[in-house]
Amino acid sequence: MQVVLIVAIVFGGIVLALAIIGSTILMAIKILRGGLSRKGQKFEAEEAKMIQEIYQGLSRMEERVEALETIILDSRGKDRAS
Repeated sequence: MQVVLIVAIVFGGIVLALAIIGSTILMAIKILRGGLSRKGQKFEAEEAKMIQEIYQGLSRMEERVEALETIILDSRGKDRAS
């Protein structure tokens, strides 16, 4: 009876070790390939789109600020000329 228990423990240990080694190798391959899940890819795409929208908004705001600066400088120049 003890021999069967020892064989079962050894066999279970070998199976467990092979499963751990195999999953570690698969995870390493996935990390090296840089593969993201579909959720991760979707999140990255949404994040990139959001950053692009922020950048475009800031560019438009910069143009508006420059236009306002021009208006203010022109009005100050006219006030001094008067």
